[in-house]
Amino acid sequence: MQRLSYSIVLPICLALTVVAIALSLTRGAMPLPTNESLLTLWDGMWGTRYSDLAQFQQLVVLDLRLPRTLLALFVGAMLAQCGAVMQGLFRNPLADPGIIGASSGAALGAAIAIILLPAALQGIATPIAAFIGALVATLLVFKLAQGENGTSIIMLLLAGVAVAAFAGAAMGFLNVVADDQALRDITLWQMGSVAHVRSYSLLLCFIAMIIIACYFQRQALALNALLLGESEARHLGINVEWLKIKIIIMVTIGIGVTVSVAGIIGFIGLVIPHLVRMLTGPDHRILLPLSAIVGALLLLLADIGARLLMVPSELPVGLVTAIIGAPFFIILLIKQRRNFT
Repeated sequence: MQRLSYSIVLPICLALTVVAIALSLTRGAMPLPTNESLLTLWDGMWGTRYSDLAQFQQLVVLDLRLPRTLLALFVGAMLAQCGAVMQGLFRNPLADPGIIGASSGAALGAAIAIILLPAALQGIATPIAAFIGALVATLLVFKLAQGENGTSIIMLLLAGVAVAAFAGAAMGFLNVVADDQALRDITLWQMGSVAHVRSYSLLLCFIAMIIIACYFQRQALALNALLLGESEARHLGINVEWLKIKIIIMVTIGIGVTVSVAGIIGFIGLVIPHLVRMLTGPDHRILLPLSAIVGALLLLLADIGARLLMVPSELPVGLVTAIIGAPFFIILLIKQRRNFT
């Protein structure tokens, strides 16, 4: 496949993202006119009164759809970037944050908070519990993978599978002992959703996204060196073991935040970096920002689809990303199978 220039792909992705944002603000169980919705957004930013929408329609745009749109953008960007750095770190296009136990650990921590804590504390405690669960699972996996010669990738993968299996069993036990309301909350949460947005979760997600994006971009050259192999990277003066620890911790923070605010959303971190790499190449200086934009775009489009496929009901966005991502990834595997054999 012929690779495209960054200067071509970036404007196209940004333009598509702007279109998707407009669609997200205007499409749903209550369709709204695009021009008036955008004027409502302008009015909300600058205090003007250009929009002719009714007050309840303006509330739908500003209080429901705008926060939901922003959360989808932030979560999609973080998931895609975490997947991109994991694939670069392990030099494996099949890698994603799930292989180090971060996703399963965060899910278990958040589920414990949902079941054991009163509803009044869940909003604050769930992100904290998700991060602690992700961090404990990741540190356990990383500790099991360390040996005299450094971190073994094979052991890391096997330990990640074991921790994910244990977390899955613990989640099953929690489902058995949970009451009906908690069980419903966990079930819906496990499918992923950006519909229930709180101001502090949106702020937390935005801050985490900025910190992670800046840090990962600073490590782009080191990740490029790792593509040559760990020994070559060491010869270039890179402390490979310390780099692994720092990146895994940052991925843990990103996954802990996304799981706590949006539940489990699959395939974004797996498919998006692989797709961008096919389009523009493996240079992480380009791969990371483009993955963030395309990841945000895909999750936002998936959320729009989740609203429209079963109007007036909504599908969990995690189901939509799985419906889109699984067949698409199979197609990618078929096209690239020679690279894996």
